Amino acid sequence: MKKLWGGRFTKTAEEWVDEFGASIPFDQELVEEDIEGSLAHVTMLGECGILPAEDVEKIKDGLLRLLEKAKRGELEFSVAYEDIHLNIEKMLIDDIGSVGGKLHTGRSRNDQVATDMHLYLRKRVKEILSLIRGLQRALVSQAEKHVETIMPGYTHLQRAQPISFAHHLLAYVWMLERDYERFSESLKRINRSPLGAGALAGTTFPINRQRTAELLGFEGIYENSLDAVSDRDFIIEFLSNSSMLMMHLSRLAEELILWSSQEFQFVELDDAFATGSSIMPQKKNPDMAELIRGKTGRVYGHLMALLTVMKGLPLAYNKDMQEDKEGMFDTVKTVIGSLKIFTGMIKTMNVRVDAMEKATKQDFSNATELADYLAAKGMPFREAHEVVGKLVLHCIEQGVFLADLPLEVYKEASPLFEKDIYDALNPRTAVNRRNSAGGTGFAEVRATLAKVKERLGTL
Repeated sequence: MKKLWGGRFTKTAEEWVDEFGASIPFDQELVEEDIEGSLAHVTMLGECGILPAEDVEKIKDGLLRLLEKAKRGELEFSVAYEDIHLNIEKMLIDDIGSVGGKLHTGRSRNDQVATDMHLYLRKRVKEILSLIRGLQRALVSQAEKHVETIMPGYTHLQRAQPISFAHHLLAYVWMLERDYERFSESLKRINRSPLGAGALAGTTFPINRQRTAELLGFEGIYENSLDAVSDRDFIIEFLSNSSMLMMHLSRLAEELILWSSQEFQFVELDDAFATGSSIMPQKKNPDMAELIRGKTGRVYGHLMALLTVMKGLPLAYNKDMQEDKEGMFDTVKTVIGSLKIFTGMIKTMNVRVDAMEKATKQDFSNATELADYLAAKGMPFREAHEVVGKLVLHCIEQGVFLADLPLEVYKEASPLFEKDIYDALNPRTAVNRRNSAGGTGFAEVRATLAKVKERLGTL
């Protein structure tokens, strides 16, 4: 089959070589963006007098027919035409005749593919931003129900201090807010037009790059034609932002997996997001959370792969850069799917309030309250720390908890202890007193919730 670029060549590649080099099996994902870019390009060619109006109208009519077929999934692509650009051009020529070959005037596949990917990522990043907001709202909704639900807070996966469950959930809301900011800020780099940069050096045709940028909704153009066709920073930045987002989702997934275990029993995930065992009938596995945790590594891999591809490339375009697409497409699919799944898991999650509160009374996470109590009465904190450490050791040896010790034991440890020590040891009191800015106190958590809701537009 004759190549659209084949005039220079006297031999044709074997079929398996064509298949190895072709990108159409995956870059057909860009079909709508490719046609949108072509519509803007041919419109500009007409406005600049480069193509006659009659040719422009024929080409636009043909492209619009192809776009409708693409939306209906009716286009059939061929490896023989390598990529999405040549496939669309061949279909256009078959439909309207040789005038379709004029569409490529003043551009190259190099600036064309870059334009397609800018258009594609702009759409997907906006979708991701909307989904991040959806997950944040689901977390806020759960948090509002559990401001006064207390649970053990952890460091080193050891019980540290009691906290509000809402406070714990809000930590992820703020992580996601940073993700939202990163993706939002990336749009100003995604929203730049490389169209009209040609293969690498621009074109001799009197094109208007600002006009195609305007038609495609870009905020501006790349100012250097070499940079325009060889830049993949915007994809690397997307993969980096996605890796950070997936890391945050994976951390929360890990907590849901722990919390839903028999050892914790803090939450129960809805049946829609769990599976059973083929051999053990009692099992309820948090498979969706596990999958998201696992898919995080997949996204990291795409980031490292593209960084590695780009690190040794001279200007301008190189065929290596064809490897930028599959990882990008897969990351989009993974991130969007993970956000949708997570939103559903959080919305339907059953929180076992009693199990959480019970856990705060069967540990030494209130030990800091004793040290703070002594420090507030004038004892240097380091001395208070030692006094309380010895009391904890005594409890461990006796098989009891701090609230079980009689007052005389406390008095022996320090005369500063009074009867009010038992109120200070109450986990609910311990949580409620921590109203420093950003703390876990109930009043502070409610104030933070109000701030978050205002930011998310849910007031």
